[in-house]
Amino acid sequence: MSPIRVANAPVSWGAIMFEGFGEDGHGYRQVMDEIAETGYAGTELGDYGFYPTDPETLRAELDARNLAMLGAYVGHHLRDGGASFEADLEQALTVARLLAAVAPDQDRGMGPYLVIADVNGTDPMRSLNAGRITPEMSLPDDEWAGFAQRVEQVARAVREETGLRAVFHPHSAGWVETPREIDRLLAETDPETFGIVFDTGHYSFGAGEHGPTVLEAMDRWADRIWYIHFKDCHPGIARESREKGWNYVESIRAGVFSELGQGGVDFPGVVAWLNDHGYDGWAVVEQDVLPGMGTPKESARRNREYLASLGL
Repeated sequence: MSPIRVANAPVSWGAIMFEGFGEDGHGYRQVMDEIAETGYAGTELGDYGFYPTDPETLRAELDARNLAMLGAYVGHHLRDGGASFEADLEQALTVARLLAAVAPDQDRGMGPYLVIADVNGTDPMRSLNAGRITPEMSLPDDEWAGFAQRVEQVARAVREETGLRAVFHPHSAGWVETPREIDRLLAETDPETFGIVFDTGHYSFGAGEHGPTVLEAMDRWADRIWYIHFKDCHPGIARESREKGWNYVESIRAGVFSELGQGGVDFPGVVAWLNDHGYDGWAVVEQDVLPGMGTPKESARRNREYLASLGL
């Protein structure tokens, strides 16, 4: 039996604050109920305020369903810095305090993690070209040091105040999407300060048809992978997105992030890699539920059954 534990997240129920995408028609209790009912053992926080922000209330809701709290995603103005970044940092600390209070006895090597990300989807050029980023579209060389320093600043502040570890999320439509960009960020930063959450779907879309495979990338960054998101990427739809010039939201709506096992990610290979490397943490499913896929609960159940077929 694999030691990897499987969780889901509110984003799979459409609870996401992202312009042009996401429909939150579900209350938090329904989302928690359905995560537990479909066989998942944990959840991420989702956008701050979707779940209760009072630690005792949130802990009681989780305990009632035997769910662990695994982490929370917070976007930051990492390129620009300034007052917007300082506000983001304060928000990250607010979120981290809640996570730490909800899971005071949890082994910090197992989370919860503060997930640091860029403010993905806000730069028009990056949003338009998600999935087909060229080197010329990357940050200028003289901006990488500042970008990396701000990631480290958040990670250090979170650990100093709460004891939580932070991970960075390479993400489509952000400034760190491609293998080259991930390499650059990791080369600019202290490996003890933060790891990455390796998202199999976002990596696949960002790497493109000719980039390193998911398993090659996992080998490449093995020491920095502290946490993992399970998302699939449909190669045919990704190819069509590149050929037709779809933007990020159009690609999502077309189904580029398919249900697990329906795309091109080698999940049997990923599970074997994680087991071979002694990974005993959490794998979090993130699913964009589209028309024709049924309810979020039905999709979550199918994804859970697929992972069960792989021994998880």
